[in-house]
Formats: sequence, structure tokens, C-alpha cells
Amino acid sequence: MSKGKIKVLIVDDSALVRKLLTDILSADAELEVVGTAMDAHAAREKIKALHPDVITLDIEMPKMDGITFLRNLMRLNPLPVIMISTLTEKGAEVTLDALQAGAVDFVSKPKIDISNTLDEYSEEITTKVKAAANVRVRRLETGKTAAAGKDARRAKVASGSARHFSTTDKIIAIGASTGGTEAIREVLEEMPLSAPGIVIAQHIPEYFSKAFADRVNLSCAITVAEAKDGDIVLPGHAYIAPGNQHLSIRKDGARWRCRLLDSEPVNRHRPSVDVLFNSVAECAGQNALGVILTGMGKDGARGLLALRSAGAHTIAQDEASSVVWGMPGSAVELGAAAEVLPLDRIGSTLLSALAEKAG
Repeated sequence: MSKGKIKVLIVDDSALVRKLLTDILSADAELEVVGTAMDAHAAREKIKALHPDVITLDIEMPKMDGITFLRNLMRLNPLPVIMISTLTEKGAEVTLDALQAGAVDFVSKPKIDISNTLDEYSEEITTKVKAAANVRVRRLETGKTAAAGKDARRAKVASGSARHFSTTDKIIAIGASTGGTEAIREVLEEMPLSAPGIVIAQHIPEYFSKAFADRVNLSCAITVAEAKDGDIVLPGHAYIAPGNQHLSIRKDGARWRCRLLDSEPVNRHRPSVDVLFNSVAECAGQNALGVILTGMGKDGARGLLALRSAGAHTIAQDEASSVVWGMPGSAVELGAAAEVLPLDRIGSTLLSALAEKAG
């Protein structure tokens, strides 16, 4: 093994999946599969002995399920984890639990007859494993700490509700990828009912976007839903792009409507943040606010620049608070961000910027 290789531990109860993932990851010169484990108990011993840099973790395992193991790991010995998930409605719920518990990202469970899409799948998982190796993982909050944080956020939303914005002509556009489900939730939890309409592009597959929207809706004062074609963008509402469809906005008299597109992926993504941001820049211009959050790659960077060039106030999440500083970092490099802020200041800054525009 050459020095500097990323050490990967594969945890999965299927011998066929362990073999397939081992073959895929071992074929990359930057990665080394140092071991495999068929359940959480074996994984615990392998972690102690092998000190992996990244773990791929199956959700459904015997003896101890993947989520329970993940929560224990992130509380006691945080490591970057990529979840291996089934792309179903049930799989979406459990995967979102995993992301909330501290997993960096997820990929679909490989099909044994994957030969037709093997190259594409191999590129996805190797790219995500490499990105995960550079992530700063954080210990999982205890229930008490998490509850206290939620109470504090509710207090902020209550105080923000006293503000009055001219919301009929304002719109907020948010884009994110890796780490974005939790980052988006944190920003939306700060938004009061008086906030302008919010449109969101998060890189996410089908089945997952509705589950994600429903989950975030439960913790927010505003209404959060998966966008439908023709939806009017209303104040106090957030619209999340469906997986595998682009979200854009169009002008309809004095209001905006959501427009869903099945056109080709942009920057290899559908939904694409650039598609959303460019449409908001064109339709709303200086009446918009644009936010680019944590994510791998460059999608959204040029769109944020278009927003800023059109007179919108633009914000990029800073490197220290990002899971992956690819998308926001690219936006900063282009000069697209008027402000670069830690995640916990983005919501309040949006509200202040809106108050200034209203004034």
C-alpha cells in the first residue's frame, strides 16, 4: 500500500455486496479496502484494529441495525460514514435518519446485475468516499443537547415573527448537495411565517425528496413541501425540487410559479442548483436572495454569480461549517457571494437582509 491511500472498511451483511464494493473501491488507486464486516459487532472490532478513514455502512443488518450502530459510532468515535441505501420510500426515511445522525452521504445499494451501469455507479461511490475522507465529522448531540438547541431555534423564530417583510415581491433561493439535508433544515427552522417564499434545489434522488420535505416541515414554523409544477410561490412556504426533476420559477403577473423540467441534467445533476438560481436571477433579480450551502462539486456557483450580477443579495456557507466546501467554495472563488457565513448565522442574516430591503 502506498502512503496516503484512503483506508475503507465495508460493513454489509451480504457477501455478494461486500465483494462487489471491494472490487469497485480497490480498483481506484487512491483507495484501499482494509477490511469487511458482516455486522455491527464485527465492524466494531475491525475499526479498533484497522483504523479506517471511511466506512461504508449497510442500513439493514442482523444483530444491530445500521442506524443504531451509526449513532453509537458518532457519539463515541466519530468517523466519516457513507450509507448504502435502498432507493425506496422506506429507504428514504431511514437514510434521512442516518444523515441526521451524522452520516456524510449515501449511495444506492448496488444491484448484483449492475454491469450496465457499473462505470457510473463506480464513479459515484469512489467520488463520495474520497470526499468523505476529508470531512470534519462531529460528535452526535445527546438528546438533551439537541432538545435545548431546538427550543433556542423556536425562540428565534418567535422573535423573527414580529418582523414584517414585503414578501409579495421577495423570494429566497437555496441550493445544496452533500450535507445539505441537515443544513437546509437548520436554515428553514429559523424562518418565521412572515418569510418570503423559498425555493430549494438539493441534490437528492426520487423517493427521497418528498420524505425530506415532509420531515423538515415537521420542525419548521413555515410550510415545507415537495414542489409541484404550477405551484404559486407563497410567503411562509418552502418548495423543494423533486428528485430527478429541475425546479425553476416563472413570472405569472405579480407572482411567481414553480416550473418543473425533465430536461437533461446540468453539471450532471437533476435537480440542478444552477437551473434554479439562473431562473430566479432572470425573473426576480434584485428582489431575490440566494444561498449556496455545503455540497460536493461546482453546481450552483455560476448561478449564484448570476444572482449577484442581477442585484440579489448572495450568501455562501463558510468552509468551517460545511460538510464539503465544494459548491460554496467554488462560488466564493468566482466572487459570487456577497457574504461568507457559518451555517448558524445564515438564517438570521437572511432575515436582517430582508428587513433592510423592506425598509
